[in-house]
Amino acid sequence: MIKVIRKKSLMFSAALYVGVTSGAEDALAAAAGAGSNDFSSIASNITTSIQDLPGLLTGVSYMIGILLGVLGILKIKDHVESPSNTKIQEGAIRLAAGGGLFALPIVFEAMRETVGDGNNVTAADLNRVDFAVQ
Repeated sequence: MIKVIRKKSLMFSAALYVGVTSGAEDALAAAAGAGSNDFSSIASNITTSIQDLPGLLTGVSYMIGILLGVLGILKIKDHVESPSNTKIQEGAIRLAAGGGLFALPIVFEAMRETVGDGNNVTAADLNRVDFAVQ
């Protein structure tokens, strides 16, 4: 079972790497075509790109939380079948970590609602940057 999970993990990592690098090439091509790479355009691109980060973290935490929950149940099953080989602590730790990751999006939402002004969080505007060079 560990070999299957390791193989799937490697396949997922390779797919993620290909997806990220192809997206980065498209972004670099668009930036090269735009012709203006100053501080404000870079900051604007970062602000635009980071808007989807909460959704990504939510999906990843749900998936890993469910995976850890299933692995925790399997470890507890192993403990029931042979208590001398598997400690119940191993399953309980996985279940607790999975539950924590599964609850993480709710905590993110509470933080966003507390800090933000309704549906979106606004950042402070940068009006001027002054470097004192003598």
